[in-house]
Amino acid sequence: MSETGGVREVKSAARTMEVLELLAARGDRPARLQELADALSVPRSSMYALLQTLIARGWVRTDVTGSLYGIGIRALLTGTSYLDSDPRVRAVRPYLDEASDALGETIHMGRLDGHDVAYLATRESHEYLRTISRVGRRLPAHVGALGKALLAERPDEELPEGPYEAATANTHTSRESLAADLAGVRERGYSVDREEGVPGIIGFGFALRYDSPARDAISCSVPVARLTPEREERIVAVMREIRTKLETTVPAGGGAVHWR
Repeated sequence: MSETGGVREVKSAARTMEVLELLAARGDRPARLQELADALSVPRSSMYALLQTLIARGWVRTDVTGSLYGIGIRALLTGTSYLDSDPRVRAVRPYLDEASDALGETIHMGRLDGHDVAYLATRESHEYLRTISRVGRRLPAHVGALGKALLAERPDEELPEGPYEAATANTHTSRESLAADLAGVRERGYSVDREEGVPGIIGFGFALRYDSPARDAISCSVPVARLTPEREERIVAVMREIRTKLETTVPAGGGAVHWR
């Protein structure tokens, strides 16, 4: 049995979290009982009993036939509580509005979580063409502007070995290719995602260095069809200004609880 901070892991609690994380990762693809049992190497009867408990408490939902399972509404309520209670998210939101008003493009805030970036806030584009974005989604850090901006704040030795999963034909799939890109990020001071995460979308990412190393970043996503050299220059200038405001406004710690 594994240990965390010197305390033995509670197996039933760990299994519950694994089920919820697996269902959350599937998004709009519900799972069958056998799929879950196989994925977590759990006996079918044990998995069924756990799912019924989670359904009764609202953490998991099932369809009318009782054969398909998905994440439940309690997960949404807990996630919303996380966003509402986080002082950094509250502090960043007005500046996302400012960037959105100035640029009319989609603006994100994300946080590094292991090898992924979790999206914590989004302001959608004012234009008809819009990226596919939603608060709570997770993407591998090597895929987009937010993640690359945050990876560049860390030594390359911390990068996973690879090969990396490809989201598009432009995604970095090797450690060497990603490390070369991150060197450019450090030199420029911001990252550029040229259709590496979503076809037709270019992103510009800026790490927020009120923590060291930075855990949070902001980005601006723009359809390729709307991006000109002049437009790119304007986006970078505005986002740099927003980052400076945030780094000078949001204190490290800020008198709030310093969460790990």
